[in-house]
Amino acid sequence: QEQLVESGGGLVQAGGSLRLSCAASEPIDSINDMGWYRQAPGKQRELVAGIIIVSGGSTNYAESVKGRFTISTDNAKNTVDLQMNNLKPEDTAVYYCNAHIYDRSWALNSFWGQGTQVTVSS
Repeated sequence: QEQLVESGGGLVQAGGSLRLSCAASEPIDSINDMGWYRQAPGKQRELVAGIIIVSGGSTNYAESVKGRFTISTDNAKNTVDLQMNNLKPEDTAVYYCNAHIYDRSWALNSFWGQGTQVTVSS
């Protein structure tokens, strides 16, 4: 079973940068797609950035982070990373890594990490 572990969260001032990493227990190339989600207190969990690994790495981003965040895979480290630049207080949330993996019956199963806190001060 896939295990995802997030790291890289922390406290940063507005305008600063953080790089989040999601380490996968299964090879990245065995994963259909991965994404970063975030959930702020009292709000719904939302997709921040996704990457379709099986189709060559196409990406998509929430409108609020376009131009500031970049999702990528690192095969050497077996991680999916989220580079976050020009952070804003509105980016404060718990960030979660997600992966979809096909099982033997070709059902697409979903796996979640436990999250890492990102706090952006004004």
